[in-house]
Amino acid sequence: MKKALLPPLAVLAAVFSFALWNSSAMETHTTRWQGQLCQAETLAESGDWAGAESALRTSYDDWSRHQTYLHVVLEHAAVDDAEAMYRRAAAFAESQEPNEFQAEIADLSDQLGLLAEMEQFSVQNVL
Repeated sequence: MKKALLPPLAVLAAVFSFALWNSSAMETHTTRWQGQLCQAETLAESGDWAGAESALRTSYDDWSRHQTYLHVVLEHAAVDDAEAMYRRAAAFAESQEPNEFQAEIADLSDQLGLLAEMEQFSVQNVL
């Protein structure tokens, strides 16, 4: 009877381990992306729009490299919303619209924080 419990317990342990790893990975990624966005915002505030566009492009490229992973572990709508926000922020940076750029960067940073929160291993997310 004890041997019959081992496979389900092993699967449960594997799922639990993946949930913990995924939570940590999402937190790491979103913190990095938020830092990149903060850098882009700082550059825009100082009038360095070329630098802001470059920092935003770096963040977007980093984000894009993780699309498969993000679409596997997150709700597609949440990922698509962040994607649209990246594109709007790029358009505002290109047209050098400081207020709109700042607002879009703030919204995008919040959206990225929500992505990490959605994957946080907590009682709220388990239930």
